[in-house]
Amino acid sequence: MRVGLVGVGRIGAAHAQVVRRHPQVTTLRIADAVPARARAVAQALDAEALEHSDDVFRDVDAVIIAADTSAHAELLITAARAGLPVFCEKPVAVDVAGTLRVLDEVSSAGVPNQIGFQRRFDAGYVAAREAVRSGALGEVRRAHVITADAAPPPPEYVPTSGGIFRDCHVHDFDMLRWVTGHEVVEVYATGANRGAEVFGANDDVDESAAVLTLDDDTLATLSGSRYNGAGYDVRMEIAGTAATYVVGLDEHAPLVSAEPAVKFPAGPAFREFWPRFEAAYEAEINHFIQVARGAAASACTVADALESFYVAEAATRSRRERRPVTIDEVRATSGDGTDHPDSSKGATWTS
Repeated sequence: MRVGLVGVGRIGAAHAQVVRRHPQVTTLRIADAVPARARAVAQALDAEALEHSDDVFRDVDAVIIAADTSAHAELLITAARAGLPVFCEKPVAVDVAGTLRVLDEVSSAGVPNQIGFQRRFDAGYVAAREAVRSGALGEVRRAHVITADAAPPPPEYVPTSGGIFRDCHVHDFDMLRWVTGHEVVEVYATGANRGAEVFGANDDVDESAAVLTLDDDTLATLSGSRYNGAGYDVRMEIAGTAATYVVGLDEHAPLVSAEPAVKFPAGPAFREFWPRFEAAYEAEINHFIQVARGAAASACTVADALESFYVAEAATRSRRERRPVTIDEVRATSGDGTDHPDSSKGATWTS
């Protein structure tokens, strides 16, 4: 296979290493908005550097997009029109309208596509999903999801992030859908500003909370922070009538037990996302290679990403307007009045 990759920041450069190691990939062609960065990564990997991003869609069998968020939609559309299987980091676009446009393009073109919700490849989330599917959990009654950063992002990132629910918690919304097999129907979200002024100045918050109702009346709660000094904390608790599973509860969880005889977890705590999810990032790219070859179904299509983005939009609106917001309301006001074909052509994926 010949693979093109556009965008070699931290995640893109890591994806490039995984692609280069794959035994079925013979050629890797790399482009970046900063050509010198593409040349440096290509030289280290014995790959081909391209001077222009448009060149990445020529003479390849699949494309991986890890460019800046603002470029995702147009790059996805270019790949679709070129008839190329495409992987793209989340989000698909900066807003619902852009995501719908991409969905129409990839659906019309019929190209295999996968969006980078890497938690679908994390061993803990996979085990929790299997416990729900097998009945080991019993009937699911409630869930709690957490994403808390040890330190806030750079100030210059905040104005273009889309806000904490779109940028950060969209992963939690995706996991609620994927693990439980049910859709969120209503969100009541809130937030607070306790840290840098840049968050409030951009109509964002640095502390977040929400209550979500699923379509079977399962209740889920969410909490998050940009200032979790104890460490990077990503967990999911899912409780049923037979068992409770916890994702992310290991030696690296940034927790201290108040019980005097308990020494778990021993640490050290993760300080950022990469060591927590490195194996999942590698697994998702290896899976996409199989998707591009026609040997596997997509793990997360543009259509899947859209559903989680609707929840993020509902949470953002709820926080701003201080009221519960339904997903149907968001869908109706986004102009999405019809069912879109699933861009995976009806395929479903299970690990």
